[in-house]
Amino acid sequence: MKMIVGLGNVGTRYDGTRHNTGFMVVEQLARDYHLGAFTHAKVEAVTVSGIIHGQKVMLVKPTTFMNDSGRAVKPLVDYYKVGLDDLVIVNDDLDMPVGKVRLKTHGASGGHNGLKSIIHYLGTKDFNRIKLGIDHPKQGTVVSHVLGRFTTEERPKQDAAIERAEHALEDWIQGSNFAELMNKYN
Repeated sequence: MKMIVGLGNVGTRYDGTRHNTGFMVVEQLARDYHLGAFTHAKVEAVTVSGIIHGQKVMLVKPTTFMNDSGRAVKPLVDYYKVGLDDLVIVNDDLDMPVGKVRLKTHGASGGHNGLKSIIHYLGTKDFNRIKLGIDHPKQGTVVSHVLGRFTTEERPKQDAAIERAEHALEDWIQGSNFAELMNKYN
């Protein structure tokens, strides 16, 4: 089984915020493949499973809030015996402009607290990620920026980035090597 974890914060007040970009990607994938509603799992997450391009796929949204994402990811990976090659984390990235998508097979957290938590709980930096740019704040604090919504001008770029991330995930689900996908999508 392939597991795709979108990072974000739970609750309606966070819907559509920059920090919920990971949630947006897995929600779009669930809609496009008619997988149904996300429901509570045995751990601190909501999930939906189904078949995409002939492969069993589980989409995950941790309910721990961003900074504790690893607390939800680790038990799911262990319970379902998901190898790290079959795991992708989708998250926002302050260091890239809105609309930019970047795939990675490993690396540090880059200051992202959700990734930091997952690295801590998994005990490794070696897992696949898809990062979507949310840009640095032009004014105000980083916290208000990441918990803010995309502007009218940014929204089309963000929508295109979500679509690009979804295409990369579809290629990965169909068997493309993640390192090869980096060449195609980065």
